[in-house]
Amino acid sequence: MRKYLFSAGFALLVAVSITAVTRPVFASEIKYVVNNIPITTGDIQHRAAFLRLQHKKGDAGQEMIDQTLRMAEARRLGIRISDAQVDAAYQRFATSNKMPLKQLDGAMAQSGVSKEHFKEFIRAQMAWNQALTARHRSSDGGGAISEQDLVKRMLEKGGSKPSATEYMLQQVIFVVPAAERSATLAKRKREADAMRARFNGCNTTREFAKGLMDVTVRDLGRVLAPQLPLDWAEQIKATKVGGATTTRETDRGVEFIGICSSREVSDDKVAQMVFQNEGSSDKNADELSKKYVEELRKKARIIER
Repeated sequence: MRKYLFSAGFALLVAVSITAVTRPVFASEIKYVVNNIPITTGDIQHRAAFLRLQHKKGDAGQEMIDQTLRMAEARRLGIRISDAQVDAAYQRFATSNKMPLKQLDGAMAQSGVSKEHFKEFIRAQMAWNQALTARHRSSDGGGAISEQDLVKRMLEKGGSKPSATEYMLQQVIFVVPAAERSATLAKRKREADAMRARFNGCNTTREFAKGLMDVTVRDLGRVLAPQLPLDWAEQIKATKVGGATTTRETDRGVEFIGICSSREVSDDKVAQMVFQNEGSSDKNADELSKKYVEELRKKARIIER
């Protein structure tokens, strides 16, 4: 089964064919040291397995060196990708492949890639995409471009300041511990469906949740439409204010999202997001990425053991 994984910013393509293969056993010792960061033979063997899974040719060791350089550069720029962001992307990949998380975990382990290696690849990809976006925005020789400068540029090109829907959202999670998932998931889904049917606005949610076990209510605050999580975006857009999305099974349990309010906003932040989204489809992204990595390699201290 072949699927494609894209992350925010400049999209980097990953074609993965999920097939059952014999799980290899990896030993681990340091093979490279990149700017004092070790890369082990185990890391390289996991990446070699990942390349096989993608049906790609390549040097796994050099790929790990490049990934290490990219992550270090992202950290230098202050870019941090949280575990929650990585887990959400991993979940989306499983969902797009129509696989439960446990099945995807098993496929990664069986192929020799491992869930942990794939998640670190996702983290590195997301961080690098943000670094590329920052480089793209400043590639005209200036520094980082402010929101006001972006708006000015749009207006000079004959456009108007764009608008977007801003949502106030509330997330309701019926928590299901992993150890109890098979026994209690169906019951928890019935409870979540019942609460979702009673939902009539965000002010009463916590009152409804008081008598229920292990229910978490989170106020997500203001979220612009382009920032909506991909796996929820369509449902949120299709739900009226005061209503709630349908329930979904996730790795946390069973969830739905309430729409507290929405409004159209037109400001510099929206303009910046639109501009960056346009930039993310730049056909020169691959060339920019290669040039950026070459620069990092020239300045790096790479030791082979």
